[in-house]
Amino acid sequence: MGLYAVDYLAPNAGLEFVASLHEFGFGILKNHPIPQASVESIYAHWLNFFQSTEKYNYRFRSSFDGYFPPEVSETAKGCAERDIKEYFHFYHPWGICPEALRPELIAYRQQANALAEALLGWIEAYSPPEVAALYHEPLSTMIRGSEQTLLRVLHYPPFQGSEPSQALRAAAHEDINLLTVLPAANEPGLQVLTQAGEWLDVPCDFGYLIVNIGDMLQEASGGYFPSTTHRVINPPPSAANVSRISLPLFLHPRPEVVLSERYTADSYLQERLRELGFK
Repeated sequence: MGLYAVDYLAPNAGLEFVASLHEFGFGILKNHPIPQASVESIYAHWLNFFQSTEKYNYRFRSSFDGYFPPEVSETAKGCAERDIKEYFHFYHPWGICPEALRPELIAYRQQANALAEALLGWIEAYSPPEVAALYHEPLSTMIRGSEQTLLRVLHYPPFQGSEPSQALRAAAHEDINLLTVLPAANEPGLQVLTQAGEWLDVPCDFGYLIVNIGDMLQEASGGYFPSTTHRVINPPPSAANVSRISLPLFLHPRPEVVLSERYTADSYLQERLRELGFK
């Protein structure tokens, strides 16, 4: 069976959701507690921001928060071309942000973080005993009080026809963090690589919530939960002139959290940042 949306309110929601995370590294929820109206409002306000020149007043600092223009966008490991996107990094409570947009982001982050704690509780509850025994503390407390958790507002701009032929909106990659919480974007394009080596479209009905495993949870679970490769493909010609807005929350543990006998969250993150050329 492929990826499908699990009803958050169903009696067996936790079991089905965690089974999907184990098989695919991704789980999809409907009827979840994050208000769709707040997501739609953030998408509208930040589309206006990305279409304005105000964004250049918030160009990123050495602390990795702020606005990242397309010319410094990420280049996925093994790829020659940068992703076709621009984005804004918001860290609470210390990150920079346009003051008019800050309260909305803080409110959303708090809602998504609270839901993530509940979902991590599901993951722990439905982990096989031998996997649960690997967790050095409850999964839900690993992210509690973390100032490393990142809310990223992503803008994939309309295509102009001059994009490099080999570039994607987001080339194939895995997430470094513990868990990623992502409301469905306003446009499709997200795909996950199955164990059979096939690209599978992730259902993206507006209102769905997409959750995926990051490398840190893969490490903490001894590989039971896979940090699955995923990407965002380019739009078809019929939608090439439409912006795509996305709002991933990358849940990071506190730096001192022990992931495994080999790593704390901080030592794991620093190693990966060095591999990616950020250190």
